[in-house]
Parts: sequence; structure tokens; C-alpha cells
Amino acid sequence: MTAVNKIFIVDAVNYLFRSYYAIGPMTNPKGESVSALFGFIRSIQKLIKDFSPQHFICVFDGPDNKQSRHAVYAEYKMHRKGAPEDLYPQFEWAENYCSIAGIPTLCIEGVEADDTMAAIALWAEKRRAEVFLCSSDKDLMQIVSDHVFMIHAHKNNILIDAKKVEEIYGVKPNQMLDLLSIMGDASDNIPGLPGFGPKTAAALLQEFGTLDAILEHPEKVKGEKKQQTIREHKQDALMSRKLATLDASVPIPLTEEFYRLKESNQTKLSALYHEMNFSSLLREMGEGDREKPMAHAYHLVDDEMALDALLRRLNEAQEIGIDTETTGTSPMLAALVGIGFCIHPHEAWYVPCNGRLGQEKVIKTLQPFFSTTQTSFFGHNLKYDLHILENHGIAVKKISFDTMLASYLLDPQSHRHNLDELSLEKLKKVKIPIETLIGKGKNQTSMWDAPIENVKEYCCEDIDCTAQLKKLFSENLKVKDLNPIFYDVELPLMPILAKMERTGIFLDVEKLNEIKGPITEELEKARVRVFQNAGEEFNLNSPKQLSQILYQKLKIKPTSKGKNEFSTAADVLEELSEEHAIAQEILNYRSLEKLRSTYIEALPENINPATGRIHCTFNQSMAATGRLSCQNPNLQNIPIRSKEGNAIRGCFRAEKEGWSFLGADYSQIELRLLAHFSKDKELLKAFQSGQDIHTHTASLIFNVPLKGVTPEMRNAAKTVNFGILYGQGSFGLSKQLRISTHEASRFIQTYFERYPQINEYLEHCKTLVRKTGISKTLMGRQRPIPEIHNKNPSIRSAAERLAVNTPLQGSQADLIKIAMIQIDEALTKQGFQGKMILQIHDELIFEVPDGQASELGGLVKEKMENVFQLDVPIEVHVAIGKNWAEC
Repeated sequence: MTAVNKIFIVDAVNYLFRSYYAIGPMTNPKGESVSALFGFIRSIQKLIKDFSPQHFICVFDGPDNKQSRHAVYAEYKMHRKGAPEDLYPQFEWAENYCSIAGIPTLCIEGVEADDTMAAIALWAEKRRAEVFLCSSDKDLMQIVSDHVFMIHAHKNNILIDAKKVEEIYGVKPNQMLDLLSIMGDASDNIPGLPGFGPKTAAALLQEFGTLDAILEHPEKVKGEKKQQTIREHKQDALMSRKLATLDASVPIPLTEEFYRLKESNQTKLSALYHEMNFSSLLREMGEGDREKPMAHAYHLVDDEMALDALLRRLNEAQEIGIDTETTGTSPMLAALVGIGFCIHPHEAWYVPCNGRLGQEKVIKTLQPFFSTTQTSFFGHNLKYDLHILENHGIAVKKISFDTMLASYLLDPQSHRHNLDELSLEKLKKVKIPIETLIGKGKNQTSMWDAPIENVKEYCCEDIDCTAQLKKLFSENLKVKDLNPIFYDVELPLMPILAKMERTGIFLDVEKLNEIKGPITEELEKARVRVFQNAGEEFNLNSPKQLSQILYQKLKIKPTSKGKNEFSTAADVLEELSEEHAIAQEILNYRSLEKLRSTYIEALPENINPATGRIHCTFNQSMAATGRLSCQNPNLQNIPIRSKEGNAIRGCFRAEKEGWSFLGADYSQIELRLLAHFSKDKELLKAFQSGQDIHTHTASLIFNVPLKGVTPEMRNAAKTVNFGILYGQGSFGLSKQLRISTHEASRFIQTYFERYPQINEYLEHCKTLVRKTGISKTLMGRQRPIPEIHNKNPSIRSAAERLAVNTPLQGSQADLIKIAMIQIDEALTKQGFQGKMILQIHDELIFEVPDGQASELGGLVKEKMENVFQLDVPIEVHVAIGKNWAEC
């Protein structure tokens, strides 16, 4: 093996275990856990990238690998829990990855991985190779030498040599075995000398040199108790040494070629990454080796003759794909750089605004085309393109398809609906990265300044991929019976959302500045109270410093054990606040600080200088339930229950004199849907008779007449009513109501006794998803939940909660979306000046002239209440006020 200069030996199971716990839950399209595999692949790739090895091997534990050490000590590793169930398949997938990635592996029956690693290391060392043991297992430290090193991948590939071993453990590598023998190893159930920790063990070895010298002369050890322990547990220490000794005599391949990295099978790697949904790994596969593009024709249209010819061709088409290139990402502020057109896949045209024709000529020519054509248009995230064209006075009349919305309906649990991801996943195509055109970071430029020929290729590729995806998604929507929700709900809603975004909302900055002082003052008071409780000042926004104050200085007992034992998360502080005043003060501080930073300071920065209004963006393809989300800024999250949050809402008002805000919100719509779906007689009766549902529930649970229900009883019943919708168990309810889990469990039991058909319905939801893998809403929206069969209990439980919640929250989302479509149509037909400006889940906000407010309120109420006939009446509350808070 003289040809080998370096060899890297990877503790594969060590990497997989650490990745499993370090990375949050990740699942593939089948709902199987893949976080360990993903982390393993990432770690292996980083090693290869950082060190460019020629010889590299991943070592796995062999089956029945503890037999030899059990012969020495029957209790060896007996108390260690087995791997989590959802980790076991990932061991096999990791071996498969190595095979197709050209990485040698070893898995020797009856042998633990660290013994195999030691055998390879010592064999290679004899042949004067430099050996790198890639693991965090301290047992391997005993063979570190001048030629054998350790690499701790989970510490950013830190290199551990003999000097570093001594720095960490206080002993030389050749003393590590004795150190382990003295201190024992709780994880492996190696006893060692009771009460002798790593510092004591290191100090003794520094003084005596070896374990044998310590055992031979216990009387020389300081402290009678230690001397007695050494005498009484001498055999335990010797047995521990046997257990911790690495067995380098195991049979291993003895040829240099076996350990050499081979060529990877790119086709199989790509298939694996697709199967596991590892899009980032797929993208990186294509970075250095972009596939040869399919035959295509991409045309630059940069003179009058070519533009006229294109328009003649476009006028003959029934459907046209469009894609805009712009100067920025803000839809209301960005300017048009160019526009791409596509009629059929593999052919596209790009018309630049910064070429020979110039922006004015291009726009002047395109305006009459868009205003007169009977052609319909498709695109990807077409709402953005509508804004860009509208910025230049171009209106798109007919919309036939949006591939982002189609992707979202087909795969709602995914957040990968951007064109690059979809082209990679569905078309197996690595697109031109935008960074190659405009750069990134400090060096980023505008698309306006990029070479036109390059932008042409980029834009045409975009709209070409969109056309290909449209064909694929059109078929899939039909097969999955999603055409009604796509064509009757999501697609017609998209231009309505664009209209709402363009209308925007007016913010009274002067009024916002008036409340800034009191909130800042309250924030400072909260800060002072925290410091008083802590006994010192520190950086309140630093989780690390806060954790030290709570758990080290104040000695507060953590609420949980494990990785997040010393957490400062809100739910942990809520739990601590019951006994510790400082936790409540921190929560108060955080709440006020969020209001200050997220709203008071940030909202004025979101005002569009041209319109003087805030124009947020509504996301139609984010929440798997079908709900809309909002960003830049997020106006759906302004707190409604705090006086400060309400004061901020009060700063949003009608811009014109003689105008008001009108708010319309569904009353307990998800509970009404629960009554409709479950057919529970008691719940139906309560809604049909117009009773307050929370009071009704309280009277049933507490067994008192309606008049005897106290506010506390009603509040508890309300908590349970809404908790049931989200699959809340006794633990969650106990925390929320601050009662024991036993009381909470009894509470839930009584609830289901009083509403028996609700429990039957909830179990039916779970059973149906277990059977079909899909949860459906009233309108046929589908949400795949493959995780319901996951072997990880926490992932499986979360999936069961989704199975319960999705039909309710998703149906509510469907109802309000249909109502928005019907209301928008009525506003246009009946000539109302008022406009719909916001949607906050079950609430709509309008800006309306005072003279039309009452009539509009009646129309909105009628449309929202009659959008669908349920077994219980749908109720909508309408309020009119001069600002949002008054609604």
C-alpha cells in the first residue's frame, strides 16, 4: 500500500445517528424519514470536498457485533436503547448511496465498526499512510498517533492529533484506553471505577502513568475513599479495559485498490435524490455539468420587423405563455426589462426593452395587442407578471393556467413550487442559475445590465419549462380530480388577489408615531423588570446569554431534558412563568419588542412612495390547508387581543375623507364545519338554535344549566372546542388551562361523552388518511399526508393532527375564497366604489364610501353566508369603522 498517501475511514453509523438528531424531521414523498440519510450524504460530500481523498471507506457495524464483548461482560451496552424505528431503513439507504457514489464500504458480521476502523487504520499506518478516522467516538482516540488522526465532522471537520487529544482529555493517546477504563462509559454500560470521572482519571494517569500502576499501588492515591474504591473495583477496571480495547485483528481486505474511491453512477444518484426528494443535492449535481439541452429554438426579437412577425403569430394562437424579466423582485416597484412568449414547448421568443427597440417602443406596441387579443395567457407565478405589465399600463384579460398554482394543488405539503425546483424535479432539467446573469451579494447587478443574449436564453428557458410543466400538470389535475378547485377557485382568485395587492391599504404614520412613545416606554419598563429579576443587565435578545441567566445564575430547573434542555423558546418560558416571574417578564418584553420592530419601525418602510399606501403580497401557494398567507409586510399577524396590537390596527384607516373600513368575519366557522362533518346531534342542535357554542359546551361538560355557566367555565370550554380542531391532547390542554394532565384528560373524556359523534368523526379522519394517504376538504382540495405511516411516533402523531385539522381549516379556506370571487364579481357588476383590500383567514376588510357602506355590508354578508349550504347556519358579523381596529 505504498501508493496510498492518505486514507479516510468513516464511522458511518456515528454519522447517521448524529445527523438523525441534528436535523429536523425530513420525509420523502412516501412519508418516510430521511433526515439521517440527508445529513450523512452532506457530511460525506463535505469530507470529500474539503480533503479530496483518493482512498476513502465507510464502515458500518456488522450484525451480532456485540458477541465478543458480551462474553467479557454480559451487561455490555444492555441498557442502550435501540435505534429509532425510522432510522433503521436509513442505514440500508446509506449503504446503497455509498455503492452508487463509488464509495467503498465494510460491514463485517460480528464486528463493531470501531474495531474494523482500528484494523484498517493500523494496517494502513504500517504502510506509512496518513490515516484519518472520521468519527466523534472517543474510543478511537486510543489509536491516534503521529500518522493516525481523527476528524470530527460535526465540529466542522476539526482535526484531532495527539496534541489535541491531550488538550481535550489531559492524557496522551496511549493513555486513552486506561482513561476509558477508569472513568467508564455510561453509553456503553462500561462500569470503570465508580465515582471516578474524566478529571480524576486524567489526574491519576498524569501522576501514575498507567492503570496498572494505579491498581498495584492504591495506597499511593490521595484519599482513603478512592483507595478503597480502587481495591474493591480492581476487576471492574480491568474488565472495562478489555471492553474498551479495540480489536484490530479482525479480517479486512488487504489491497490498496479496495479502498480507492470509484466513479459514481450519476444516473442512479439522480434517481436516489429524486426518490428521497433531495432537491438541493440534485441542483448541485447539475451545477458543474449542465445537461445538454433538448433541441429548441429561442428567438431574440429586437427590431420592428421581427416584433411585427411575432405579434402576427401570437394573434393566431389560442393560448400563450408569458414571462417577464424585471429590474427587481418587488411587484409594485420593478420595471419591465423584457418579456418572453411561448406557444408550444421548445420554442420561445424574447422581446427586450433595453435593446434596439427601446422600452417605450416595446410597451407602445404590446399595449394594443394585450388589450384587443382574444388569446388567453398562462405562466408561472403569473400574478407577479400581471403586476409588472400593469406597472406599464398593460392589462392581461384572460388567464388560462398558472403552473405554480397547479403544482401547489398537486403537492400542497411541499414548499418547492418555484420554477427551478419544478424543472429539476419534474423535467429533470437544471436551469440556468440567475446568479450567472446578475451575480449575488454585494456584486449583484440588475437584469437591465445583463447581456441581452444571455437574458434571452434565460427567459426563453423559463417560459419553455413553464409550457412543458403546463402540459404535465394539466393531465395530473384531471387525473386527480382537481380541475374544479383549480379552475373554479384558485385560478379565478389569483387576479382578485393581484387587484387587492395593487389597491393596498393606507397607514396613518402620524398616528403610528403617537403610539410609538407609549409602547417604547412599556418596552423599557419590561426590560428593567427583567434585569431586576436577573440581578444584572445582559443582552436580552441573545438566547445564549438568556439561557445562562435562567439556568446557570438563577438555577431554574429546565422543563425538559435532551438537546433543547436549556431552551428559551416561548412555549418553555410560558411553562416556567407559572413559578418564575422573570419568565413572564421576558415574554412581555418579547411581545412588545416584536410590535416595535416588526410593525412600529418597519411598517412605514413598506409604504410605496408612488401610491403612499402599503401593498402586501398574498401567497396562494404556501399553506398546505389552502389558507392564504401574507408578506412584505405580514398584516395577518398583527395581534388582536393586546391593547398595543389593537392600537397598531387603529393606524390603518380609510385614506379619503367620507370613506370607512368594513370588516366581515365568519363566526366560529371551523366549529360549524365540525358540526356539519360529524353530524353530532348536540353540536348541530346548539348551532341550529343559535346558542353560544362555548356556553353550551360548558353546560354539558360541567353539568350545569346554561345560566349557571361562569366566564371561567366558558373559557375552559372554548379552549377545548378549539383544541379539538387541532388534535390537542391532554398534555397540551393541561398547559393551556394550567390544570393537571389528569384533569385535562378527564375534561376531554367528558367532552367526547357529551359529543360522541365528534370523536367518531375525528377517528374516521385518521382512518381515512391511513387508508388513502389523503385528506380532503369540502370542495375536493387534497392534502397528501404520507407521514401517517411514519415509524417515528412524533411525526406520525403530527400527521394524525393534520388529518383532523385539514378538512376543517381547508374547507374554511375554500369557503372564503369562493366568497371573495363572488363578492368581487358583484362589486364590479353593481358598480360599487368600495374595494376588497385584505383577507385575514376568516375575515375580509373593505375600504368603502360611507354612503355605500350599509349596502355593501349587506351584499358581503349575503355572499359569505350563502357560499355553501351546511347542516348548520353560517354566520357572518359585519362591522363598519373609520379604522381597522373599529372593525
